[in-house]
Amino acid sequence: MLPEYTLQQLALRNGQDKPEIWIACYGNIYDVTMSRLWFNGKHYEHWAGQDLTEELKDAPHSDKVFEKFKMIGTIKNG
Repeated sequence: MLPEYTLQQLALRNGQDKPEIWIACYGNIYDVTMSRLWFNGKHYEHWAGQDLTEELKDAPHSDKVFEKFKMIGTIKNG
């Protein structure tokens, strides 16, 4: 079972406050630290450290793009 993280913990993994660059989508958290597309925690107009589920509908790709990244946790509800 993967660890759960709060949205506040996710927010710290934005490529600025901590060295990790994490993003969330559909309740899952992915480590995109090694992706050149997330350099410094920014990917086009999107910022790391947040849940990008709502923003995905405007993306030129589907959620399948996350399959290339390691899922490291889930969003803790409540």
